[in-house]
Amino acid sequence: MNLRLIPVAIVLLCFVPPAWAAAQEQDIPPAVRTVNLKSADGTPLKGTYYPAGKPGPGVLLLHQVNRDRRSWDGVARQAAAAGINVLTLDTRGHGESGGTPFNKLSSEEQHKHWREWPDDADAGFQFLVSQPGVDGNAMGIGGAGLLGVDNGVEVARRHPAQVKSLVLISGETFRDGLQFLHQASHLPGLYVVSDLDEYPPTVEAVDLLYATATNPGRKLIRYPAPQEAPWLWYEPFDLDKVASTGNHGTDLFRTHPELTTAIVDWFVSTLIKTPGQAPADPVAAAPILADLETPGGAARVTQQLLDARNTDPGVQIFPEISASIIGFDYQRAGDEKSAQEVLKLVALAYPDSADALSNLADCYLKAGQKGLARRYAERALVILDAHMLPASSWSDTDQQRGQIRKGIEQTLAHLGDKHD
Repeated sequence: MNLRLIPVAIVLLCFVPPAWAAAQEQDIPPAVRTVNLKSADGTPLKGTYYPAGKPGPGVLLLHQVNRDRRSWDGVARQAAAAGINVLTLDTRGHGESGGTPFNKLSSEEQHKHWREWPDDADAGFQFLVSQPGVDGNAMGIGGAGLLGVDNGVEVARRHPAQVKSLVLISGETFRDGLQFLHQASHLPGLYVVSDLDEYPPTVEAVDLLYATATNPGRKLIRYPAPQEAPWLWYEPFDLDKVASTGNHGTDLFRTHPELTTAIVDWFVSTLIKTPGQAPADPVAAAPILADLETPGGAARVTQQLLDARNTDPGVQIFPEISASIIGFDYQRAGDEKSAQEVLKLVALAYPDSADALSNLADCYLKAGQKGLARRYAERALVILDAHMLPASSWSDTDQQRGQIRKGIEQTLAHLGDKHD
C-alpha cells in the first residue's frame, strides 16, 4: 500500500446519520408511559418509561438541578428507537416527584436532599432492571449537571457489574465518585462540556472527570470558545440568579442538536454493538501513542495490550489509525525495523482489519520478507472478499475498500508466483 499523508484537522462532531435514525419515522414506537415509583424512604417519584419493544439494554437518564426529566425526552425517544429501553426520572423536589420543590428548601434541607437523591436514582435503576426485556447486565447511565452527574456515578458505583456505559454532561462528582471512575477501567464514559457553560468552573470539573477515568475508550466532547463564561453564582443554589445560555447540561441539546445523536450512538456502541467497550480514543491513548514514538515503545505497548486482554479479551488500548500513522512515519524516515514493530502491533490489536493486514504486508515486502508479505496480503484479501467485516476499525467506505484492495493487489503483483 502506498504511504498515506494524513493532514492534521480538528473536526467537531461530524456525524453520518445511523441506519436506525433513517428508519425511525417508519417504525411505530411502543407506548411511552408515565410510571410511579417510591424511593427507599417512601418518597413518591415520577418517571417516564420508553420501551424499545424488544429485548435489549436499559439506560437511566438523570436531570440537572434546574431541569426535570423532560429535558432528556429527545435522547430517550431516539434511544428507544435504536433498541434501548429508557427511563427518565424526576428526583425528589423536581418535576412531578414528591418532596418540597428544591428552590424552596432551606440550606439545611438542601443538604438533606443531597443525601437522599442517590436513593431516588437507585429506585429508578431498580425499576428499569425489573422491566420485561431489559438486559440487567447491559445498563447505561446518563447524567446532566451536578445533580445528574454525581448521582449517575453513584448508581454506577453501587452496581459496577451491571453498568456498562456512562454519559456525563456538565457536572462533577466527589471523592468517592472520582475514586470509582479511576478504578473502573472497564467502564467507558462519554464526557461533554461547553466552554460557555454558565456555571464555571464546570469545564475544569468535566476535564477532571475525564482525566481521572482510566477506561481507554473514554471520550471527551468539548464545545470550544475563545474564553470561558464568567462566574456568576453556584450551580445548585439560587437557581434564578443565573440565566440559561443553552450551554449547561441538557440545555446543550438546543444549541448543539447533533449532541442527541452523538449520545444515542454512544449508548448503541457501548451497550448493543460491543457491550462495555468503546473504540480507543486518541486523546485518552496519548501516553501509549507517545510511547510508540520512543525506542522500545512497540514492545512495551505490546505487553500492555496482552496484559489488558488477560482481563478483557476485547479491549483496545489505542486507535488503529493513530498507531498506523506512527508506523508510516517510521517508514517514511527509513526506519523499517521500527515501522515493522509498530505495524505488527497494530495487526495484533486489530486482526480483523484488512487495512492493518495490508499495511503490514507492504512493510514485509519492503523488508524482503516475501512469505510473510504474502500471508498478510492474502488474509487481508479474504476479509475484503467476504464482506462480513469492515475494512478497518475507523472506516468502511467503498472508496477505502477499493484503495486497500489496490494496495493488496500491488503487493501480490510484486511477489509474483508463489513458487518464485
